[in-house]
This record gives sequence, C-alpha cells and structure tokens, in this order.
Amino acid sequence: MAEPRVLITGAAGLLGRFCAGWFGRDRGVLALSREDLDITSAHDIDRRMDQAHPSLVINCAAMANVDACERDPVSAGAVNVQGPRMLAEACERSGSVFVHISTDFVFDGGKREPYTIEDPPRPLSRYGASKLGGETEVRRACERHFIIRASRIFGPGGRNFLSTLITQARRDGRVIGVVDEVSIPTYARDLAMRIDQIVKLGRFGTYHLTNEGPCSWYEAGTEALRQAGLRGIVIEPARGADLGRPAVRPAYSAMRCLLSEKLGLPRMRDWREAYAEFLEEYGSEL
Repeated sequence: MAEPRVLITGAAGLLGRFCAGWFGRDRGVLALSREDLDITSAHDIDRRMDQAHPSLVINCAAMANVDACERDPVSAGAVNVQGPRMLAEACERSGSVFVHISTDFVFDGGKREPYTIEDPPRPLSRYGASKLGGETEVRRACERHFIIRASRIFGPGGRNFLSTLITQARRDGRVIGVVDEVSIPTYARDLAMRIDQIVKLGRFGTYHLTNEGPCSWYEAGTEALRQAGLRGIVIEPARGADLGRPAVRPAYSAMRCLLSEKLGLPRMRDWREAYAEFLEEYGSEL
C-alpha cells in the first residue's frame, strides 16, 4: 500500500467515510476515527502527523449535535475551536494543506436569499459560534487552508433527518417536519467529490458547498417519502420554536458559492436528484 498522504479525522462519521473512500481511490489515506485520534490532544495530533506525513489533512471531526453544544459549550469549544486550531498549527508546521468542514449555522437566518461569503456570520447558537470560532482559528494558524461550509449532510448510516427518515416512517408511521427552517440538503458523496475538485484547483479560501434546492425540513421529508413510495405516511408540520429544543436554529441558511462560480465550477446537482441516487443504492438498507 502507498504511504498515506491524506489524513482524515472523524473518519467514522458520515462525511469522513465518504472522503476516505473518494480520496482513497488514487491516494494513500490514513482514516482516523475519534477513537484513533483525539483532536483535542496536541500530543495525539503530532503523533499521527509524524506517522502519516500527509500532504493533505481533512478535518471531518466535530461536535455536531446542535443541542448538545448548547448544553455543553466547554466540550463544543474544545472539539470545534481548539481542535481545529491545533490541527491547523500542525499543518502549518509540516507544510500540509488543511481542509476544515464548517456549517451554515454560522449565519443568523435573517436573509431570504442564499448566503455568500460576502455575508457576515452571526451565529444564533453555541454550536454555530463554536464552528465560527474554529474557522477563525484555522485562518489564523494555517495559510494553506480550505474552509468548507456545508449544510444538512445526508447519506447512509448518518444520524440526520434525511438519512433516517424512511426507517422512522416505517417504524412509527409518523414523522415531524419543521416548516420554518430552510436550508439545502447535501449528499455526502457529492460533497466529498466537490471537496476533491476544490483541493485540486488549489485556490485557498472559504467555500459554500451544497447541493441545489432550498427547502424546509417539511418539504424535504415530503419529497423523500414520495421518492421512497411511502405515500400513506403523512409528515406532521411543526414550528421549530414549538419543539422545545435548547438551541435556536436559523430560519433560512441556504448558501451559494461565488468562489466556485468564479473558478468555473458548475453548481452541484439538485438535492432531489442526489437523494434518488441515495435511495437507489442504499434504500434496501433503510
């Protein structure tokens, strides 16, 4: 096997698994789960960097449970701020390129058109604030970096609405869909492929990478059930504020990537098309 040249953190997670598979097609990859690498430990980071000597580090590790971050901001800060900073510092010392995954939750949802990099971040939750803090630390610590803001990532085995929708609908006969929170679902496979394209172009900076098609959770769920042929199950509409969740979510956080367009990259496909592919390949497992 070739010497690992790509180190991926959070590789047991949804995006991490797809990145490991995609980047591993033509490069050596060291894919590390949380058990393999604690990104809050500088010693652990240095040990793994010395082992892999990576030219590229992709940080998919995060504390991504929005409400858990609200309840435990100390842990959120450790994983989402200090961890990325130490990884970025290690990349700067070694000359590695650093890719850091962020979120649409850095925005406050006050717009009604897609956010671009020109819009100032104003997070509403501790999760969003911690992810924005991680972005800031990465920019300070590592010159050769890519910050990738993504939204509503779905794929097989993931703990998220679109990935578990079919299972929940079949099991419970009911699904709740929030009507007043709009963003864009993004297929993990499409995201991994686009990250690879961006890295190969070598234009460092901050990118908004999502599929196309802003929609509410209710709209996304309705379409997903239609594609799965579960027409007898009705999604119950709900307002986000009525669910009693600790963290506030942005009402609108769809994003558009002006930098990708400047580089001549086509917009990513509509999420509905991507979800159809997901169902075709993984539907029997749901």
